[in-house]
Amino acid sequence: MFELNGKKALVVGVANEHSIAWGCAQALASQGAEVAVTYLNEKAERFVRPLAESIASPLIAPLDVADDAQLDALFARIDETWADGVDILLHSIAFCPREDLHGRVIDCSRDGFAQAMDISVHSFMRLIRACEPRMPRGGTCMTVSFYGAEKVVENYNVMGPVKAALESATRYVAAELGEKGISVHALSPGPLATRAASGIDHFDELLVQAAERAPTNQIATIEDIGAYAAFLASDQAANLTGGIHMIDGGYHITG
Repeated sequence: MFELNGKKALVVGVANEHSIAWGCAQALASQGAEVAVTYLNEKAERFVRPLAESIASPLIAPLDVADDAQLDALFARIDETWADGVDILLHSIAFCPREDLHGRVIDCSRDGFAQAMDISVHSFMRLIRACEPRMPRGGTCMTVSFYGAEKVVENYNVMGPVKAALESATRYVAAELGEKGISVHALSPGPLATRAASGIDHFDELLVQAAERAPTNQIATIEDIGAYAAFLASDQAANLTGGIHMIDGGYHITG
């Protein structure tokens, strides 16, 4: 019913084959998009590069979103690779210092909170700002949130307020860019066994509970999320924007 032939996608946040970003990159490529992929550092490159090469990525580049010089260098390479711009942005990055993540929200340090907000929220805004002039025909920008933004999830701690800020930013930016034909969305899957999630205390227990609570009795997969992202990136979804899209087997309706 939809396809992405001719579209150019930038996917930020692939860490390994279990990453939500990788599920999205695969889905976008399978529907015909050209997909540029970034990796965090040299340590991550050995996991990410073979994945990107398997979908014939025309651009595989380092990106630490805290480094403005790397962001500038990435978009310089994008301009060289895709003269006609970018159509799709997928941002799947979150970080909080371990000592702040594992403590009470009220005990989160000033520096830890600022870093979590910068990497998890403001980096999405910076990437959209860089993509905006490169989306002359409109486009789709997506990020990844979690149910803990809306409801208290045990051990999710300060990332709950951080993801709530990400969802609010999604709505405000969607309102600002709608007239340019740029849609903005947050994908909100239930718990998944990703590298980022492994830093949360007792996460294995949360996975079991989520499967038990979900009406489908299944947690979401990266393939589920990728399929939804591919639809949102298509022309058929051009009149949708500002959404927080629950992709969790119905987990969110049972709490």
